[in-house]
Amino acid sequence: MSDLHKWNVEDQEFWEKEGKRIANRNLWISIPSLLCGFAVWLYWGIITVQMLNLGFPFEKSELFTLMAIAGLTGATLRIPSSFFIRLCGGRNTIFFTTALLMLPALGAGIALQDKNTPLWAFQLLALLSGFGGGNFASSMSNISFFFPKKSQGLALGLNAGLGNFGVTTMQILVPLVMTFGLFGTMGGESMVLENTSGTLIGKIPAGSETWIQNGGVVWLLFLVPLAFAGWFGMNNIRTQEVSPDIGEPLTSFAVISAMLLVGFMTAIAGLWLILPESANGSGFGIPKEIVLVGVIFATVMLLKLFPGQISTSLKRQYQIFNHRHTWVMSVIYTMTFGSFIGFSAAFALAIKVIFGYSHIEVDGVMTHDIVNPNGPSALMYAWMGAFVGALIRPFGGWIADKVGGALVTQIVSVVLAISALGVAYYMKAAYASATPEEYFIPFLLLFLVLFAATGIGNGSTFRTIAMIFPKEQAGPVLGWTSAVAAYGAFYIPQVFGEQIKATTPEYALYGFAAFYAVCIVINWWFYLRPGAEYKNP
Repeated sequence: MSDLHKWNVEDQEFWEKEGKRIANRNLWISIPSLLCGFAVWLYWGIITVQMLNLGFPFEKSELFTLMAIAGLTGATLRIPSSFFIRLCGGRNTIFFTTALLMLPALGAGIALQDKNTPLWAFQLLALLSGFGGGNFASSMSNISFFFPKKSQGLALGLNAGLGNFGVTTMQILVPLVMTFGLFGTMGGESMVLENTSGTLIGKIPAGSETWIQNGGVVWLLFLVPLAFAGWFGMNNIRTQEVSPDIGEPLTSFAVISAMLLVGFMTAIAGLWLILPESANGSGFGIPKEIVLVGVIFATVMLLKLFPGQISTSLKRQYQIFNHRHTWVMSVIYTMTFGSFIGFSAAFALAIKVIFGYSHIEVDGVMTHDIVNPNGPSALMYAWMGAFVGALIRPFGGWIADKVGGALVTQIVSVVLAISALGVAYYMKAAYASATPEEYFIPFLLLFLVLFAATGIGNGSTFRTIAMIFPKEQAGPVLGWTSAVAAYGAFYIPQVFGEQIKATTPEYALYGFAAFYAVCIVINWWFYLRPGAEYKNP
């Protein structure tokens, strides 16, 4: 499609005459592209469960690291991705970043065909899955420029909410395609389940055949046509406030690649410092919170070293860091989206580890490795959380447009804190029981409340950002806050893994509840109290 040199969607006549049609076309190509990004980013949460069921020779804590690696990398790649639209244009960015997803999808399909594939190979593929996490920042920044402020709550809610359906789609589709030889002899040999597995429609008994590699390669069926749709159906907005100085497409692809490489470098360094020696890390034991701050800071500083136009443009966009509400909204959006994406990444394996095993005292020592034949199938239920959170996100944007983003966010914060404490209670009871399945239903229902609250909060916080910041800054701020929040995809699985190894998984939820309580105070102080600078925006 041709570049757009005139774009003024705040002009009602222009919007109705031609703007709405163009904006909606770009939106409906953006949504499935983002959906596939989420799917490839987070499919390790499902694949690792099946790796356990097949007897891949890895510890449970090592499998949690695959989700954590993809999570940290995806979050870090969102930092450079926040600035792609101004530098490279929306069409160029969405096409190229969607095409890059083919690399981890194909790689996973090859590596999963052999149980002897080393852990480092899966960790490398999890690292590349971070492409999908990074795409959210550029996608949301791009869509924010296509719609007027009055419609941004709904438009961004649709893009993010239906894009978030990539998690649910993946959690439903991956278990299903593992049950048959999707690609025939070209797709590799099957493996035999050592433990029961499952899909949306029921349990699958041990001894059944499965094609775990399909969990990766199935996404090529969607990514190839989506890349073509992005190239031929989307637009670069070439106005001064959006993408005024982009060059040829190949130049844009080179810029995107170089900036993503910076994100990969800092993510790899951070992961090496965090991971234990047994999982190919340094084993230094440096607190992950310190490392995450270091990764973010290093990524931002290294990007500033790019020469010429890139550096000039980045310095202009870095003005968002002088706005204190950039940092306030980063914390609040971490509460909502960080929780959504982190719980989505950890939910399936948490169900498997807590309810799929009986917790029995043997010779005075509590053991957690005895398979529970009555336990729920994680792959039957894991999709529900992300489904609820993604489905309700557009409603969060819509209701925030009506009553104000901060008020909706405040209610969500309270619900999150209370629900997290409830989940912790049932998690603790289950992990100390020989029959943990007795506690599964209340655990599941409360977790679904958590997911619903994060979904509504995702919509309301993005509406707040769109109202606080001027047009030029709103896009980069949306990308930046989503980058910071996306570290939840690393932090939550990592904390779950650590606490399960320590046999106290409920401590993870206690910590999250405390964070939600802090966010209640922050949101009230900046956006709800009398005299707030931006009152309930």
